[in-house]
This record gives sequence, structure tokens and C-alpha cells, in this order.
Amino acid sequence: MKPIRVGVLGATGAVGQRFVELLSANPWFELTALAASERSEGKSYAQACDWRISGDMPAVAREMRVHPCEPGLDCQIVFSALPPAAAREVEERFAAAGYGVLSNASTHRMDADVPLLIPEVNADHLGLLEVQRHNRGWDRGFIVTDPNCSTVGFTLPLKPLHDAFGVQRVVVTTMQALSGAGYPGVPSLDILDNVVPYIRNEEDKLVDEPRKLLGKLVDGRIEMASMRISPACNRVAARDGHMETLAIEFARKPGSAEEVKEALRSFRSEPYALGCPSAVEQTIIVREEPDRPQTLKDRDAGHGMAVTVGRVRPCEVFDWKMVVLSHNTIRGAAGGSILNAEIMVARGMIA
Repeated sequence: MKPIRVGVLGATGAVGQRFVELLSANPWFELTALAASERSEGKSYAQACDWRISGDMPAVAREMRVHPCEPGLDCQIVFSALPPAAAREVEERFAAAGYGVLSNASTHRMDADVPLLIPEVNADHLGLLEVQRHNRGWDRGFIVTDPNCSTVGFTLPLKPLHDAFGVQRVVVTTMQALSGAGYPGVPSLDILDNVVPYIRNEEDKLVDEPRKLLGKLVDGRIEMASMRISPACNRVAARDGHMETLAIEFARKPGSAEEVKEALRSFRSEPYALGCPSAVEQTIIVREEPDRPQTLKDRDAGHGMAVTVGRVRPCEVFDWKMVVLSHNTIRGAAGGSILNAEIMVARGMIA
């Protein structure tokens, strides 16, 4: 098929750079537009962007001119890496102008008519787009969001566990990488020799977003999953990779650790089956070593698109507990948004 023309909003920031890196090598998309703030407008991307991802800036982007974040970009869909304060107005203007908007911003995630999407988990929620267009008077445009980076990491393994055993309550403790705070992130003297047990607005997202993701689309609305989630979010001195510990109470009690692990191992990826280039066959990788997953060793599993689970064992308070690791800027941000677009292409919703 002919590649679909795409752009990036907020292209010079940390997540925007990750979008540029991943899109430049994606066979389904052609990167044709970059947009950022006024201070970057009119410059080449190489002049405007202080490239901070390992490896060189993709050649296709170096001489591209940076445009303002306004409709009129030469593309069909845009990937938004805008900060929340700017995202609502800008993303709605693009959607109203007929663009598809794949957003990494938190602004629209919990809107009743906006899909909050992990393609392996709830691709059927794309049915909300008909409601969204009707509600907002949009013709071809739309907004689809991906979840918070920590939400992605533990909702992916919750999906097969919820299907098999019925998740009732979860206690999740996160150890979140510095890159999750953007650049320059947390000052070095605040994080070296330290753990910061607070991330602004983060815990509320972990309470609500998984319940929407694991909810059901019924008569044009999402019926939220009834599980209760208690999160505690911490910033730690890792560059990339969010680690999370989970303690889970089930409605139907698994009889053994092997039964829990088999539910995770047997999980199948619809995006992979449909040939989406960013998808990996084994979305959830189960490790047997007693000291895995580890951030440095496992964050790049599946080119950063897989989630690694380990230390599955009985819980003294709930039923079972485990450790989960995901790459926050790939699976939890840009890569997740790109996979959202790919499954829409595979389903004939973008052409």
C-alpha cells in the first residue's frame, strides 16, 4: 500500500523526538510534517531540535521545516506529543479540520467519546469514533488517545488475568524512569542518591485509566470495569523503563503460579496477527529468573514494545503478586500511539 502521510505535533520535545525516530523507519507511514512552538517555527528540524535519543537524527527529518501547530500541515494524520495545557484546543482544531489525531497527551483520555486505546486490550473501543464525530460535528477527523506510560505497563498483563480470573483489587507501586518527566526532567541533585515518592497527577490516572481500558463498549459508551486500584508512584534514577509491582485479588482464585503465568503467556496480539509493523508476537514476556525483570536488561524487549513480567508468586495479603517492566517512551508513549494508528489502518479506518 502507499504510505500514509503523517505529522508530529510537539516534534522537538522528548516524546516528539521518539515519534520522529520511530515514524522515519515505519513502512506504513511517511513523515511529511513537523510542528512545534513559536521558537522553532521556520527553522529546519536540525536547527530547532536538540536531539537527545541515542543514534543520529533520522536523515529524512533533518532538513524538514518546522511549522506552527495549526491545521494546514501536509499530512493526513498527526501524532501529538503536546503538553496537556496546549493539547485540548490544538488537537480539537486539527480533528475539526479533518485530521486524524493520535494523542499521547492526557487531556482527552477520559472524555466519554474518546477512545483510550491499547490495541491488544480494547481495539473494539474504536467504535466510539462514530459517537465522537456525531457529538462534535466532525466529518473525517477524530481523536484517539494512548494511556499514561505506567498505565500501559500494568494494564497489558491485567487484561489476560482479568479475562481468566476476574481482577477485583490491585495495589500497584511504580518505580518510574527519569525520561517520563520529559527533558530536562528531575534535577540531578534531587534524584541522585534518592527516590522521590510523588509524581504530580500520576496516581489519579492509574486509578481511572485501567478501568476505562478494561471496560466494555455498550450502546456507544464505556462501562468502566469495577476493579479497585490503589497506586503509589515513585521517581527513580533510571533513564528509561518503568518498573511496577502488583498485588492482585481475583474473583476466581488461580490454583498455582503456573496457572497465572500460562494466562499471561497465552495472550495473543491482534495487531501482530493483522501485520502491524510495530506489533510483536509475544506482547507479554514471562521471565522465570528470580531477579528479573531488570530495567537495564529488559526494557528493550520486543524493540521496546513488549511488557516483561516476573517474580509471579503468592501474595500474603491478596492472591498473587508480580513485577512488571515496560519501556515508557516507546510502549508507553510514541510506540503505543503509532500502534494505535496501525491497527486503524489494518481495520480499514484510515486509508
